[in-house]
Amino acid sequence: MTNELALGTVSFGTTIDEERCFAIFDRFADGGGRIIDTADNYNFWDEGADGGEAERMLGRWLASRGREGLTIATKLGAQPVGPGEWPDNTEGLSAKAIRTALDGSLRRLGVDHVDVLYAHIEDRRVGLDETMEALHEQVAAGKVGRIGVSNHAVWRVERAQNLAAANGWTPFTWLQYRHSYLQPRPDAALDQSGHRVAQPDLLDYVRSNPELTLFAYTSMIFGAYGGRPLPEAYDHAGTTAKLAVLAEVAAELEASTSQVVLAWLMGDGIVPIIGSSRLETLDENLAARDVKLSDGQRARLNAAG
Repeated sequence: MTNELALGTVSFGTTIDEERCFAIFDRFADGGGRIIDTADNYNFWDEGADGGEAERMLGRWLASRGREGLTIATKLGAQPVGPGEWPDNTEGLSAKAIRTALDGSLRRLGVDHVDVLYAHIEDRRVGLDETMEALHEQVAAGKVGRIGVSNHAVWRVERAQNLAAANGWTPFTWLQYRHSYLQPRPDAALDQSGHRVAQPDLLDYVRSNPELTLFAYTSMIFGAYGGRPLPEAYDHAGTTAKLAVLAEVAAELEASTSQVVLAWLMGDGIVPIIGSSRLETLDENLAARDVKLSDGQRARLNAAG
């Protein structure tokens, strides 16, 4: 079980302006939030953006407020660097790309180190040994505290861990995947290219390795628990059954469905990544740390669908 939420920074510095970003950062930190998650490619897909905007925004806030008590996590490997279609044109995870991307992130953040550095997406053009050694070198140089991995096949994570153990390199300890209470159809194509859903094998892998912590992005499914439409990929009978039980439990706890979902995730040792442009939504999400599911309620939620 955990009682931690991380703040995501997608859209910070593009569709969310500086005044609102600073207000969100302040409210999160004042509310006891500790982990802030960003990436070097946020938000290259927004109009007029080229990536790095979220890191720059976070860097300006850190320069104003300081980083004491905070855990700063960023990701590299998914930033487009040339012509062509994403993800074929990404910077990748070669040793050179890792060094260059990390130095760029540190410069934009205005810091000399980050607490966590993730390999954002797979790069099968490069051997895992090169990637793991290069990540370890950044830890040894004092630029990175720990390393994580996101959106990788489970077998590649395990192979990377074995390489690290065999060579005395730093292993992955934080994993980041798309995960929530509601799940898309197994055969459904997600609208968000590059997203990898936490499948049962990944969840079992994390539970079997207590040194690993799973972070869940898109935990709120774009506001769907708050009334926004669910993506088409979630249109199946299991969703209907789960939503019914979710509503029952929320009523019993006098909590919102969003809060129950966050409490359900945290109760499984997972750290949800939350993000919102509205302070009211952020406050609601932070209050989920006070929502406690009984064993019976958790069992009902797990059995639904």
